Amino acid sequence: MPVDHYENFPVASILLPKRLRPAVEAIYAFARSADDLADEGDATPEQRLAALNAYEAALDRIEQGAIDHQPMFERLAQVVREYEMPLKPLYELLSAFKQDVLVSRYATYDALLDYCARSANPVGYMMLHLYGAADEENVRDSDAICTALQVINFLQDVAIDLHKERIYIPLEDLNRFAISPAALDHPSARPRWRSLMRFEVERARQLMLSGAPLALRLPGRIGFELRMVVQGGLRILDAIEAAEYDVFLHRPKLVRRDWLAIFWAAVRMKKQMKALRLARTTG
Repeated sequence: MPVDHYENFPVASILLPKRLRPAVEAIYAFARSADDLADEGDATPEQRLAALNAYEAALDRIEQGAIDHQPMFERLAQVVREYEMPLKPLYELLSAFKQDVLVSRYATYDALLDYCARSANPVGYMMLHLYGAADEENVRDSDAICTALQVINFLQDVAIDLHKERIYIPLEDLNRFAISPAALDHPSARPRWRSLMRFEVERARQLMLSGAPLALRLPGRIGFELRMVVQGGLRILDAIEAAEYDVFLHRPKLVRRDWLAIFWAAVRMKKQMKALRLARTTG
């Protein structure tokens, strides 16, 4: 699969059971291509929304049991039938992608969380559903992990998003640290920017850790895959800190030594989480 957009996070690695890879690839193809309709190329906002509406119409046909002769939707319909996959998460993704076309600022953290609940969390839910593990506790922790990953992606891509005239850091946070949206990358704002990013990084880290027990509950390959994902997100946050929060000049990108460290951290994650809980209790 073309995973260049998500080079910092595993999408469908060799850790996935072979039987699930076609399903994951079908879901990924839908989500990736829909996201590109909202973000890539030179289409007008009207053209982007029309294309996303066409995707929504295709989901309607799948829901009605109609045959769709487009290969991507045909494969997706097969996944929906074979795994009795709810269509709601797919509709939610399209809702978030449409919002990307129309919204470029988020006033509050709650507003950003609402966006993440539709742009990221549905993917975790669908993975849990494929594994037959979408109970209430697992979905709650999956939502925390997925939202954290989305927020981490925003933090590492501040400069890229700014070039697209988008800001995903809540405006209430910018105001709290006395940073003007028009001066995010201005040298005079760097001391305040570091304070802001320190706050954002720590909040994202705590959100990730709140969902991390899911990676220890799930057995086998899915558990280890998720531990790698969690540790990958935490590694990005460490890299942002190591760059003194200057993501304008030093966008974090995981390299071979990072993946080795992530693998080792995933192996030792149970001990790390136990030590963390003990530290919190005694502290």
